[in-house]
Amino acid sequence: MASKPGERRLQILQTLATMLESPRGEKITTAALAARLDVSEAALYRHFASKAQMFEGLIEFIESTLFSLLNRITTESTDGAAQASQMVTVLLGFAEKNPGMTRVLIGDALVNEDERLQARMNQLYDRIEASLRQSLKIAQAGGAWTGDPVPEANVLLAFVVGRWMLFAKSGFKRMPQEGWDAQRKYLFS
Repeated sequence: MASKPGERRLQILQTLATMLESPRGEKITTAALAARLDVSEAALYRHFASKAQMFEGLIEFIESTLFSLLNRITTESTDGAAQASQMVTVLLGFAEKNPGMTRVLIGDALVNEDERLQARMNQLYDRIEASLRQSLKIAQAGGAWTGDPVPEANVLLAFVVGRWMLFAKSGFKRMPQEGWDAQRKYLFS
């Protein structure tokens, strides 16, 4: 049994994330989650009001991790094109290190769950795209980017989401960063 406040809650979220790493992508029930933790379903509900709240906990982890990394990139570099390239690298790398979270990122794990969860993921996409757009605008202002930051940031987001999707749908065999060095040349030339 967890001893510190919040420790059991974290253990539940970690177990949920681990269960999401199953390549078969089966729907996760609270009964299966409780069985994996060797607790009752009621014990889960002492820490979370609903399964949707458990997924919200995973989404909060994703948001805080990704945006702390993206914000660090923007504070460490003033080169907008380099920022955008590094952001794409971080987004691909996050998925590679967190396969279960990738299923949340693409919405696969959220099918048949509360629709507000997918809406929240859509907001995450919007924020990522805005970060990429801002970096490309910086590059444009410095003369290092001749294109239009708005549609090109959208292309970068679509590329990232596509790589996440290929990773999840391949049973986590097609790594998101596979071929990235060559692909970067086409996206950032």
